[in-house]
Amino acid sequence: MLIAGFPAGAWGTNCYLVAPAAGEECVIIDPGHRAAQGVEEAVAKHRLKPVAVVLTHGHIDHVASVVPVCGAHDVPAWIHPEDRYMMSDPEKALGRAIGAPLMGELTVGEPDDVKELTDGSTLQLAGMDFSVAHAPGHTKGSVTFRMPEQADVPPVFFSGDLLFAGSIGRTDLPGGDHAEILRSLARVCLPLEDSTVVLSGHGPQTTIGRERAGNPYLRELAAGLGEGTTAPPRRGM
Repeated sequence: MLIAGFPAGAWGTNCYLVAPAAGEECVIIDPGHRAAQGVEEAVAKHRLKPVAVVLTHGHIDHVASVVPVCGAHDVPAWIHPEDRYMMSDPEKALGRAIGAPLMGELTVGEPDDVKELTDGSTLQLAGMDFSVAHAPGHTKGSVTFRMPEQADVPPVFFSGDLLFAGSIGRTDLPGGDHAEILRSLARVCLPLEDSTVVLSGHGPQTTIGRERAGNPYLRELAAGLGEGTTAPPRRGM
């Protein structure tokens, strides 16, 4: 399996291209602010053919390049219905104006083809299976994507802004809910195998085992003390 990832834009949001191998079809995950050029470079380098864009949630740092990327390759975008409005109204999602300098660089709106994600479904795209789990808390429509273990490749978990290396997503923006993100972490993350590779929306990759042992939120959730932690969440978007 090929996974090409890179941080993009003002918020350093990780965008991923996932394919069975070089020269094959691929899925693009979270093409955010200023991600379009990086997507095209990865497509050319690995000789890929995009077939879909899938989104972990609707914040502008994860969806800002959806329209140009989908348009360039004539592919649909998948998003949870609770977050769909954010593609056309990013300021409402943030509870404030983004600001003129950034807004001048953003393509706000929906691509021509939008499909809605549902909890517990499996997307079969580019010859690969992506298990979808609704994981609200960072936003109401946050989801994660999990790929099963394949041959010598461990399970891969695209966590969006639910789980980071050493921390979790912020919950102080509209639609955020701290108690709810803790429930999502317990329901979605804790049951995963320790070997599962976590590729998040910001920061470096990690594993579920590493986070179970060292992430204060997962550690205290596993001990039944999830509400008591005072560790600061990651402050991306």
